[in-house]
Amino acid sequence: MVILPSSAQTQSLIDSWFVPVSSPAIRSYRPQDRDAVYDVCVRTGAAGQDARGKFSSDILLGDIYAGPYLHLMPQHAYVLDDGDRAVGYVIGTASTEGYVAAYLADWLPRMRGRYEPPPSPAGSEEERKLEDMFHPERLLRPELAPYPAHLHINLLPDYQGAGYGREMVSTFLCSVAAVGVKLCHLAVRKANTGAMRFYAKLGWQQVAVADPGPSVFMFRSTT
Repeated sequence: MVILPSSAQTQSLIDSWFVPVSSPAIRSYRPQDRDAVYDVCVRTGAAGQDARGKFSSDILLGDIYAGPYLHLMPQHAYVLDDGDRAVGYVIGTASTEGYVAAYLADWLPRMRGRYEPPPSPAGSEEERKLEDMFHPERLLRPELAPYPAHLHINLLPDYQGAGYGREMVSTFLCSVAAVGVKLCHLAVRKANTGAMRFYAKLGWQQVAVADPGPSVFMFRSTT
């Protein structure tokens, strides 16, 4: 005679097979997150699309747009942790002017051993990226001076549209508000229309700047 397990025993077996998976959580950046942050950076580095294989090195975008913030301003860096690794990040600074000064003094000398300054005028897309690396003073636009903080946020596609981006932006704004900063700005590529809609829904407003290039600049209160 075959003895079938009771419904309670069956449920107990099912529960033992499946370990509950916790939801992704936002937390402060840790040094061991660096490689994952760089990976998110390149996989979202083409106006929100995957930029792997697009440049001579897949760490180029990370060295320009993520690494200096992680190294210089880790107190304002946060990641979305899925329980295994960082799958998104928000980084930035409470003072763009202070960030540029620290970049020139500390980060750029590190990069000079890895990259050559691009020719002028830059021709290729990679050379234009290198211009950003070697000329951080471009961040100091007079029209943006009233909004001293700035941020960058990126999420892997599987984690977009679920509310994590909104929470991460809020986390960063609270971080810089805690040190007395009242206004923040950001830049988004004109081609990244999804990101522009996202920021507009969060109350970011466009600000006109001279010669904006391929970007749109936006600002909002930190509170």
